Amino acid sequence: MSLPRVLITGGAAGIGAATAERCREEGYDPIIIDREGSGIRADLSDPEATAEALREALARGPITRLVNNVGMVCPATAEAQTLAELDRVMALNLRCAMQCMQALLPGMKAAGFGRIVNMASRAALGKELRTAYAASKAALVGMTRVWALELGAHGITANAVGPGPIRTELFDRANPPGSPRTQQIIDSVPVKRVGTAGDVAHAVAYLLDERSGFVTGQTLYVCGGMTVGVVDL
Repeated sequence: MSLPRVLITGGAAGIGAATAERCREEGYDPIIIDREGSGIRADLSDPEATAEALREALARGPITRLVNNVGMVCPATAEAQTLAELDRVMALNLRCAMQCMQALLPGMKAAGFGRIVNMASRAALGKELRTAYAASKAALVGMTRVWALELGAHGITANAVGPGPIRTELFDRANPPGSPRTQQIIDSVPVKRVGTAGDVAHAVAYLLDERSGFVTGQTLYVCGGMTVGVVDL
């Protein structure tokens, strides 16, 4: 018997790679679409390239689990954020998620089962230098809630995961270990550490599980408590 498949966008590195590895441990067959790595190679910021990659992914049959993980950040102040940057961020972080959902949806409906997990961010609640990124992630949370309402009767759940500061290669380049700025971030987290990609993958695995069918339309923040309030330092 073939393993249940899960499509993961941006699964070649970081949180996506950790999610793919956790999915293998859970008994799934992860299908990865990314610009890099050994999976299906595609530039997901391009709608036509995305459509072709999705056709390739679905050539072996329906896929009933989806992790919309791919994303990008264009840090800038509100006055300096360009319209071109906004368009690029929205195309990858938001349009791609909708396109993937629509491609997999017929198979989910036919099976009477589906799990959609969208990778949002704590930044959706507000973060400096993140106008385009925060807007895209807040929009993704809104779409998740609508999908939950529309698709629940078909046995399909839609949820979001909102990571806080997560230690990845990208994080370490921007926040070198031992630097005052990095320590400031750690001090602001109630559990006094930054998260790992595995922390996020664990949350995703829960929402992908067949037994999580009564959880939908939710955003699970994996942030060490940062969304609760401010630590009194």
